[in-house]
Order: sequence, then structure tokens, then C-alpha cells
Amino acid sequence: MNRAATDSHPVFTPKQGQYLAFIHAYTLVNGRPPAEADMQRFFRVAPPSVHQMVVALEKAGWISRQPGVARSIAVLVDRHDLPELHPGYGQPVKTAVQRY
Repeated sequence: MNRAATDSHPVFTPKQGQYLAFIHAYTLVNGRPPAEADMQRFFRVAPPSVHQMVVALEKAGWISRQPGVARSIAVLVDRHDLPELHPGYGQPVKTAVQRY
């Protein structure tokens, strides 16, 4: 993992942090990891952009996945080192709760 010399926390870009936070949150909420299409919808990017990010995160050692197995992404970064997830880049947060 890429780590700063004086710090034990992983060093990733803000965008990488958001992807890691999304994968972690999605897995907690849905009980299974997201598909690349889920990340594409949340971040509003093209499929190649999501795939490049997934490959970069895996190469850095921050996630693992099993080739040929759908929804096999697992975050390897301690959850306390993940940044707060921001709503999907201008995407409104949707809720089923109606105002009263």
C-alpha cells in the first residue's frame, strides 16, 4: 500500500477515497459489493472511467476482487481511514420518507 513515511494511513486522492467510501457504504447497505454499473450511476461517469479506477484501486492494494466473479470487490482499507462519502457529485440524495 502507498503510505506516507510518517503516517500509517493510506495515501489516496480525494476521488479514490470517494470510490472506496462508496464501495464500503454500498456493501454495508445492500449486503453485497456494488457492480461497476452502480458506481457509474453514482459518480455519473462512463464505464471505462469506473473500470480504470477499480483497476487502479486494486493495483494500489486498497481493494481485492476475484476475476470473473460479479460483485466481488472488497475494501482492504480500514473503515476508519476512509473519508466521508459525499452525495454523488451533484446527485440529490433520494429518500422514500415523505415529509410530514
